[in-house]
Amino acid sequence: MIPDKQAQHKAYRIIFFLGIVALCGDIIYEGARSISGPYLLSLGASAVLVGTITGAGEFLGYAVRLISGRVADSTHQYWLLTIGGYAMLIVIPLLAFTGSWEIAALLFILERIGKGIRSPSKDTILSHATAPIGRGMGFGIHELLDQIGAVLGPVVLAISLAGTGVYQQGFLLLFFPFISLLILLIVAWRLLPDPMAFESQYATSREEGKGIKRDFWIFSLFTLLCTAGFLSFPLISFHALQTGLLVAFELPLLYALAMLVDAAIAPVVGRLYDKIGSILLLPIPIIGIILPFLGFGLSRESIYFAAILFGISMGVQETVLRAVVADRIHISKRGTAYGIFNIIYGAGFFIGGVLVGWLYENIQTLAPVIPAFLSLMACWVFFLLQRRVSVHYTIK
Repeated sequence: MIPDKQAQHKAYRIIFFLGIVALCGDIIYEGARSISGPYLLSLGASAVLVGTITGAGEFLGYAVRLISGRVADSTHQYWLLTIGGYAMLIVIPLLAFTGSWEIAALLFILERIGKGIRSPSKDTILSHATAPIGRGMGFGIHELLDQIGAVLGPVVLAISLAGTGVYQQGFLLLFFPFISLLILLIVAWRLLPDPMAFESQYATSREEGKGIKRDFWIFSLFTLLCTAGFLSFPLISFHALQTGLLVAFELPLLYALAMLVDAAIAPVVGRLYDKIGSILLLPIPIIGIILPFLGFGLSRESIYFAAILFGISMGVQETVLRAVVADRIHISKRGTAYGIFNIIYGAGFFIGGVLVGWLYENIQTLAPVIPAFLSLMACWVFFLLQRRVSVHYTIK
């Protein structure tokens, strides 16, 4: 069935509401993450503990996604899991009342678990809501709003900290976006109480079965290689600071530049994806080949150019990768697929971060070479996927 103007209008409204929810959520947790290390240190945690707490939170957040995705598909309670996961963001404003690093650490870890609970269900709802307007466009708009929050959050906390000199005041401010996102979530839920039924009216099905088949795992290998070969921003900023190319206050501005590029590129790439399809996966590994040599470069210009490429790649990743999953996975298995996709996506970043970080410390000449090689391997997997497309490629 061809979507009518009313259905498209409804889709845009839902995507907008969910995008503002993501914006508020990013203000909360990206703002908190920007000062989490110093706050934990101020409470008496060591640098090793800060690293361990951060690593444990990320690991649990991604591990939970595999479970929550399966639960979402088996129960169809996508909204319950989404609202419940977002409700767990309450732990961030509650950091204002902590007096020990142990309690603060628990709250930071619970926030990551909450993200793991909501992410597969939220992505699944978005995949249903985007059916009348195009997956790429829908995910692109969502990413644009999401990244605005990612920029605003650290800025809000930085201004609060500069004005008051205490962390607690900044955490208290985060109650306002928390209340706003809960209200908007309820509005979005009332607009689209049955996401699966909404998609079934307008989506053109490309699935031939309800299982997760071989092609999805090839796509997952592509995702793993792309993220493992993608130079992380902390390593770019670490190199820039250690070599004296940038001073400390420039690093948040560099990150803000990357996030603004991400926000600007996402809806454009999303619209292009709806027109030309999965060929737009190719820029991810191509940028991955170039980025390490710029990010580990020896001029200020190379560092800023690396930040721009980082933002472009993130905009493509957050839009096109998720849109491909939505387009190619059967409606009954999409929550499970997003859970698997998210854990592979996170595993790639973890593997790449550890590997390239070790190389930078021990065999610096290989630090840009290895991630570039992994990205080159991802290009080979991409062409394998494209060849399968030409013979009725479907990821089920």
